[in-house]
Amino acid sequence: MKHLLSIEELSQEQIEKIVDLACVLKKDRKSSPQVLTGQQWALIFTKSSTRTRVSFEVGIRELGGQVMFLSGADIQLGRGEPIKDTARVMGRMIHGAVIRTFAQQDVVDFAKFSGIPTINALTDDEHPCQILADLQTIKERLGGWAGKRVCFLGDGDCNVARSWIWASARLGFELIIGAPKAFQPQESFMRHVPSGSIRVVDDPAEAVKGCDVLYTDVWVSMGKEAESADRIETLKPWQINDALLKHAKAGAIVMHCLPAYRGKEITEEVMEANADVIFDQAENRLHAQKAVIVELTRK
Repeated sequence: MKHLLSIEELSQEQIEKIVDLACVLKKDRKSSPQVLTGQQWALIFTKSSTRTRVSFEVGIRELGGQVMFLSGADIQLGRGEPIKDTARVMGRMIHGAVIRTFAQQDVVDFAKFSGIPTINALTDDEHPCQILADLQTIKERLGGWAGKRVCFLGDGDCNVARSWIWASARLGFELIIGAPKAFQPQESFMRHVPSGSIRVVDDPAEAVKGCDVLYTDVWVSMGKEAESADRIETLKPWQINDALLKHAKAGAIVMHCLPAYRGKEITEEVMEANADVIFDQAENRLHAQKAVIVELTRK
């Protein structure tokens, strides 16, 4: 691995190696390998964040490195400088970059022109760090994903859903995308995904039937605020609530990548009943991302 730009670009072996290492790092956090000693890393965020910023800042420091945070307002990138120019400059001064932005191509171009390890901390296309933490959580809670059925409910064409689709394609577990037709993955995207155990279902009860994991995300992501009312109305039947859970497998776990908007994509009752799992996911962002950085620094 030279970069982490997407789940699509990872192999089954790489994903499994990262998740296994994340579990090891979590068990012995005080003994984190000092692979970043003497290194300076930058967090370049044009999208705001809580969990992503905190987990990366803490993780980089625990691995022995120094970290600087740069928002779009802090650097020329926010004033229209080409990403390749920013990348060329920063590549001569820092040792690695974590980027949270809108366009996937910006992350790809930064990695190409900077020549330093680059991590996608979220784009409109994918959210690879989140899915690696989620896989770690499933391994901890269910022993692994082999033979399991995961259902993603809501906006099936969002970045998190797309990363789940690639994870299923690489690892072979069954994935159901439960979404109304207006929010199903685009055909142009699905044509690039290897055929496998991925189904798209437009009935909520049918989507969760026999599932081991029910997963949801916010219905109105950053940049979609103008569509808020229409999105909430269309996605209302896809809320994870007690009635929907009755159709899932007994003992199914509920996951949410946060922030959660109680009363919209998930009820207060279901959120609190599954808080241990959901906040394990949040914590595992730290461990999974440390594992990614360790893999990127291997010689």
